[in-house]
Amino acid sequence: MISDKNFNKGSRATCFPIRLTIKSLILGAVILTGIQAPLQAQDATFTKPSWWFGAAAGANFNFYNGSTQNLNASFTPPMAFHDGKGMGLYLAPLVEFHRPESRWGVMLQAGLDSRRGSFEEVISPCNCPAKLSTDLSYITVEPSLRFAPFKSGFYLMAGPRLAFNVAKSFTYELGKNPEFPEQAATPEVKGDLSNVEKNLISMQIGAGYDIPLSSQYKQTQAVLSPFVSFQPYFGQSPRSTETWTMTTFRVGAALKFGRGHKNAVISDPQVQFSVNSPANIPADRRVRETFPLRNYVYFNLGSTAIPTRYAMLGQDQVKDFKEDQLEVSASVNPSGRSAREMTVYYNVLNILGDRMGKNPATTITLVGSSEKGPADGKAMATSVKEYLTGIFGIDASRISIEGRDKPKIPSEQPGGTLELGLLREGDHRVSIESSSPDLLMEFQTDPGAPLKPVEMTVQEAPLDSYVSFNVAGASEAFSSWSLAVVDENGTAQNFGPYTQDSVSIPGKTILGNRPEGDYKVTMTGQTKSGETVTKDTSAHLVTWMPATDEEGMRFSVIYEFNQSEAIAMYEKYLTDIVTPKIPAGGTVSIHGHTDIIGDEANNQKLSLARANNVRKIIENSLTKAGRSDVKFEADGFGEDQASSPFENKYPEERAYNRTVIIDIIPGK
Repeated sequence: MISDKNFNKGSRATCFPIRLTIKSLILGAVILTGIQAPLQAQDATFTKPSWWFGAAAGANFNFYNGSTQNLNASFTPPMAFHDGKGMGLYLAPLVEFHRPESRWGVMLQAGLDSRRGSFEEVISPCNCPAKLSTDLSYITVEPSLRFAPFKSGFYLMAGPRLAFNVAKSFTYELGKNPEFPEQAATPEVKGDLSNVEKNLISMQIGAGYDIPLSSQYKQTQAVLSPFVSFQPYFGQSPRSTETWTMTTFRVGAALKFGRGHKNAVISDPQVQFSVNSPANIPADRRVRETFPLRNYVYFNLGSTAIPTRYAMLGQDQVKDFKEDQLEVSASVNPSGRSAREMTVYYNVLNILGDRMGKNPATTITLVGSSEKGPADGKAMATSVKEYLTGIFGIDASRISIEGRDKPKIPSEQPGGTLELGLLREGDHRVSIESSSPDLLMEFQTDPGAPLKPVEMTVQEAPLDSYVSFNVAGASEAFSSWSLAVVDENGTAQNFGPYTQDSVSIPGKTILGNRPEGDYKVTMTGQTKSGETVTKDTSAHLVTWMPATDEEGMRFSVIYEFNQSEAIAMYEKYLTDIVTPKIPAGGTVSIHGHTDIIGDEANNQKLSLARANNVRKIIENSLTKAGRSDVKFEADGFGEDQASSPFENKYPEERAYNRTVIIDIIPGK
């Protein structure tokens, strides 16, 4: 026969103060949490503490397993008691150490740990119910390793438990035989258990959550931490005899206090926020773009066939192919620069075949590079050769092939560990090399030089019609910042996060189909210490609308992977081809970009370095020519895919994103 009466009777007196303690802690948490918000609104002058001191209180839910009978030398009941349960009080001072920016920390609690409980009721030989309860108590020392997986208030803890016995009493009750209710009651037997282990070594694991009760920027800060822990039966046999073990679940809360240090970070960083919204530019600006033609054909990993994304002609289409009309075929999808220019690039083999057909003295070498080795590289080069000879009728003697395991200018560098898959895609390619000037970029004779650029005429909103948002000092003061742009009707648009000092967004992106509008612009920055800074301004935006005839020019410079210095061959190109075309009083708008490989912050710096590299070359050339009438605008956009000129899906797109775009704008 099993009964819970012993548990209820034996634990009621203890249960009441425990419940009262827990209720008091919860009530205190609610009250203090209520005042947390206004406290946190005050100015921050102190950091979050690393050291915390306080106290923990809770209830131990104890579960007895196994059996016991020989209670001490003077008393042994006629029957054994098996299993049981009970609840005891836990009280302990504590100390913790965990740095605010770290996931790891240590904790130490040491105090009173009650393991009281009652065994299940049994029936004695006299048909009388027998009950046994114990009042085991320990001084417990519990060091723990603390781990906050999300760097938030939630944490896990685990460590050993060292327990030193301070109480070991028991109470034995023998009830009346229900068949003889008039018989006299048997007196309770009380005493101390014998053979009790003085010291126990076990373990405990648990979890908790820190709830701030005051601003982390107050010097003295308080935290309430509800917690649960589990202490399995391993090492928890209270006596050196018999089979009795204990398992405990603990539920409680800790109140902790710490003192912060003076915060060396300025709570309101000295940043200046402004919006440059250019007036409408009344120009039907046609841009004559000189698009660089990269002399690489990228193959899919594991394949030696020309990828289907490259434009492949039939023999009957060759006579109608004209490279200066490629933008016409791209105009069916004029949604962006990427679609237009990549149409040109994907015709690289057709452009090459057409040029070789018109210049019969030219020769080329196709160098295939494959991670599988030179033989695989030769097979890739052979695929290109067979296309040129079979479709364009180029004499095979004019085309040499080579195979390598890596290109002469590889993207994957020795010792590299990050994003190797993307880098290897870029190295799995066929390079088109030639020393024939009719095929190559102006002034170039190097075998690895790019092919002669393709010129096309396009019409689009110029770069100087973009709205620029300037947060001077943001890269130093903020870990990131973002924008909220709200129109007169309360419609909000959000942009970011950003890390650079300046961002340019097309006016049409904000205005949509509206010709103009008034906007409230809010910049929200997150400081490196975790603070939030907001600044507001207003702006009137006007959609760019074409009106009169005007023509600009656009050039591009391509960089090798992770390089900020222009390929040497481009310096003469910028000096002798681009600079002389800048009109008097004109503006040179320079935008640097990168691919998505590598660290975002590093790519931001790299793109700006590329833009400044081009600016320096052009400025030096103008200075030598005695000119000072040109205005420059140089920005770096990093890997920002909202402003990236191309996608990043294929290696050729990533290669073209390692670029600086140069817009030459006529004087107003």
